Amino acid sequence: VALGSNLSALWILIGNGWMQNPVGAEFNLVTQRMELVDIAAVLLNPVAQVKFVHTVAAGYVAASLFVMGVSSWYLLRRMEVRFALRSFAISSGFGLAAILSVIVLGDESGYRTGEVQKVKLAAIEAEWETEPAPASFTLFGFPDQGAETTHAAVKIPYLMGIIATRSLDEAVTGIKELKVQHEVRIRSGMVAAGALEQIRAGNDSAENRALFDRHGQDLGYGLLLTPYASDIAKAGEAEIAKAVEDSVPQVAPLFWGFRIMVGLGMLMLGLFVAGFVQLCRNRLLGSPRLLKALLWSIPLPWIAIEAGWFVAEFGRQPWTISDVLPVSASVSLLQPGQLWFSLIAICLIYSCLLVVELFLLRHVIRQGPAILHTGRYRGEQPELARIA
Repeated sequence: VALGSNLSALWILIGNGWMQNPVGAEFNLVTQRMELVDIAAVLLNPVAQVKFVHTVAAGYVAASLFVMGVSSWYLLRRMEVRFALRSFAISSGFGLAAILSVIVLGDESGYRTGEVQKVKLAAIEAEWETEPAPASFTLFGFPDQGAETTHAAVKIPYLMGIIATRSLDEAVTGIKELKVQHEVRIRSGMVAAGALEQIRAGNDSAENRALFDRHGQDLGYGLLLTPYASDIAKAGEAEIAKAVEDSVPQVAPLFWGFRIMVGLGMLMLGLFVAGFVQLCRNRLLGSPRLLKALLWSIPLPWIAIEAGWFVAEFGRQPWTISDVLPVSASVSLLQPGQLWFSLIAICLIYSCLLVVELFLLRHVIRQGPAILHTGRYRGEQPELARIA
């Protein structure tokens, strides 16, 4: 099951990584679509590799904290103490290694994001201006996208530059400068869209092909005008201004989503360290507050994981495939009723599965290791124990 889950996660994350860093693909003028040209570049995409290992490690953290929480429940009730101490020892040690891996890989993921998705990184940090290197890290504040500023900002000097560039002399590009760059690419994309329309209309001249070759890499930015102009090549200044604004995701949700994820990660690291230390000192049974904290912390990894996925996917907006295909140009052709039906059906199916899983987990946890029928644990039925 673990192997199957990890393989499924691998393919999902390869696709997700390719959407964020679309290497190994190019626009084919003959078929007039994006086509895969290098499968090795897709499979060895550094963004996908980092995200895969980061996500698997996060799953190990969730599993470890779950086992620690259940073990804590047994210890608080003095039930199967020897069994609970063994399971606590394994999960705390493994979980501590897993959470450290998540933190290290998360840092690497941020570095890769800074290489291929500068606007996402700038939005996560509410980096409005391009500061002199090394940039400060905004620990806390209230981003105001309308005014393009962060109110009551609390900053840590140098930290952002180190995280994003691994250096002290490289600047982190701010949102305002990125919007200027996006406007240039949108105007270039308009030229590419015009040349492509001419080719589609039958004017497949060398001049048109050369024009598209010069501007084709910006076609995706031109497609940002899809909601505002029926003829992209003839969009006006007002439409271009709207497309420029759309090229930057909403900053506040990303800013807080990232900090929720990191804050919970640091809290879980503290819990793993405290649990492991108290276990090594043989003082775990005498730490009821810690045991209760671990029990009530079982949901924390799931919250952190969901916050991380939100940052990854919401931060990719407005792109389905970064810099290539905007969401506005890749809307499904299905009817709204069909989409609502599928979405509601999926939510109902998974909600039912969640209820069943929680019921089974509660039943097994309350019965405890006696469910193994080994004859060694309290609560086992004598006849089943003899059979075992």
